[in-house]
Amino acid sequence: MLTAPLLQSQVPGFTPRRGKVRDVYDLGDTLAIVATDRISAFDWVMPNGIPGKGQLLSAMTLFWLKWLNVPNHFISADLSDLPPAFRQKELEGRTMLVKKATVVPVECVARGYLLGSVWKEYQAHGTICGIAIPAGLKLASKLPEPLFTPATKAEDGQHDENISFGVMANAVGAETAAELKSKTLDVYRRAAEYADSKGLILADTKLEWGRLADGSLILIDEVLTPDSSRYWPKDTYKPGASPVSFDKQFVRDWLETTTWDKASPPPPLPDEVVTRSLAKYQEALRRLMG
Repeated sequence: MLTAPLLQSQVPGFTPRRGKVRDVYDLGDTLAIVATDRISAFDWVMPNGIPGKGQLLSAMTLFWLKWLNVPNHFISADLSDLPPAFRQKELEGRTMLVKKATVVPVECVARGYLLGSVWKEYQAHGTICGIAIPAGLKLASKLPEPLFTPATKAEDGQHDENISFGVMANAVGAETAAELKSKTLDVYRRAAEYADSKGLILADTKLEWGRLADGSLILIDEVLTPDSSRYWPKDTYKPGASPVSFDKQFVRDWLETTTWDKASPPPPLPDEVVTRSLAKYQEALRRLMG
């Protein structure tokens, strides 16, 4: 029998800002980020979650932050470093104390493969976010080189929208845009090489960056998890078909078989979908971390 998922954290004396998955508590100079077991699809949070998902995502983020060794917001995952009200058993393994940073208002996406929102653009125009791409590529084909494809940071309930590098540069400044592109592609290339050594394809990833008071740029939020990245097993990958995936595509695929209109509250996920989704998150973590 499935254990109950943590859909909302409750910390006496503190009121969080709740995102689709994370509850963020402002502690003054720092933040406490709690990864819940909520899962979203098509910009809706499902009514039931995936038990233990928050702990799996936190473990993967911590693994990547240590492995990448890039400046980031992490301070501690030890509840004893937080105020006493946070020292709850259900928050163990899913809570991070982090530095407070000014979030750069752009989603930084690196793509190594042709899938997702850019596939339709490529079919229609031969471009990805306005960048010309060679003709003849199939669905899920590997791109000639990884691309940086920024997107707007959508408000709750809205879709992220792909934008050109020029639009991004106008929004955040040419120097910041160039730095974000360089750092994002560096993270993607190194992570993709590591994933490849573990039998996985890192098809794409979405990163978030912030600036500290001294102006330095740091990596923030979740990093290279199945919620922000597409992981595919190498042994079953074949261009021209939608690959088997370790992300929440399984949930999206199930929802597509229902009569849900994507404009009203979604139906609860059946136990089988919850169990198989959890297994995919666990397998991705097992393969990456051993």
